Amino acid sequence: MTTNVPALVITDQGVILPDDSAILSGVQADIDSAFGGGVDPSLQTPQGQIAQSETQIISDKNAQIAEVANQFNPDYASGRWQDALARIYFIDRISASGTVVSATCIGAVGTTIPAGSVAQDTAGYLYSSLADAVIDATGEATVQFQCQTTGAIACPISSLSKIYSSVIGWDRVENDTAGVLGRDVETRTEFETRRRLSVAVNAVNTVESMRGALLSTNGVIDAYVIDNYTGAVVNTGATAYPVAANSIYAAVVGGAASDVANAIWSKLSPGCNMNGTTTYTVEDQTYADPKPQYVIKWVTPTSVPVSFAVSITNNPKLPANIATLVKNAILATFNGNDNRNSRASIGSTIYVSRYYDGINETNPLLQVVSVLVGTGGTATLAYKTFGIDQSPTLDASNITVTLV
Repeated sequence: MTTNVPALVITDQGVILPDDSAILSGVQADIDSAFGGGVDPSLQTPQGQIAQSETQIISDKNAQIAEVANQFNPDYASGRWQDALARIYFIDRISASGTVVSATCIGAVGTTIPAGSVAQDTAGYLYSSLADAVIDATGEATVQFQCQTTGAIACPISSLSKIYSSVIGWDRVENDTAGVLGRDVETRTEFETRRRLSVAVNAVNTVESMRGALLSTNGVIDAYVIDNYTGAVVNTGATAYPVAANSIYAAVVGGAASDVANAIWSKLSPGCNMNGTTTYTVEDQTYADPKPQYVIKWVTPTSVPVSFAVSITNNPKLPANIATLVKNAILATFNGNDNRNSRASIGSTIYVSRYYDGINETNPLLQVVSVLVGTGGTATLAYKTFGIDQSPTLDASNITVTLV
């Protein structure tokens, strides 16, 4: 028996689905034909209910086929389909990672704080240092610590305050800036963004391939890579960082020093100079002992505390916790958790206009008067650009919400 139900059509432009009304008409015609004609088409009849159910079943299956077809497009793929497409480029979805916080370690001059040293925050979370550090003549050393518990765990200012694993000569630890939030398993949007950036991951001697390799490194939250192909130092970015002649510049937040160094070395051009004061020695494993060794250098960016000043219209119908809701919205946008924007990153520019949508969504009665951004506890700007050696951080205490 033939059917009157229109079929979906697969074309060079994709899958074309019939309208539900056309499917229903086809099902009704099939039922009428099966019973010899004269069947009441009313949807309130038993045969009408059957027609509606069959229409819904066919429509759902058509939609599922269209969904499967869309999974072959990187712009729409998700889940295991997205994983499969990414494997073409030999990349895997990044697993969850811990929050990274830059802390000041205080103690005896010359004390070495080895990578893997552990500090504890006021909430009880443990953080491991990512690279060896030496306390300098000022009695201090700036050290990156990464939370051992994965996810977007906040590390507010002054919360990393306890030494958990004792090191002789290391007396205190404190963080003057908030941590850069960790993340859960890489989202669909994040994975697709990285796939686009990582298309050249199998290449070498290119900025794109090195950044792709670093962003694929376990624990790395952010990376910034540029090169200076000239024979002179080039002062670059908002802080005029002096990028050495004929060099590659890499700034990295998160990741163990050994993993970061190996990622850089795997993409580094022979004889290429490097920048930064964070170092790790890698060995060429393709040789027998004694293996050639290379000192790899990169920049551990300075954490810069960002401030926001938000003014909203004073409406008595707004909820009592409106200030907290606004702060949470700003934090979500800043950390890239609003499904609209990527996180504030190394060398980026923060435009306050990107924060309006999130603030407005906190309550339909809310009216934004102004949003300003800045650093150092002062927010007076419409946008703020950070240096290639700076990593912007944000703590709720640095967000002020004023009802006017």
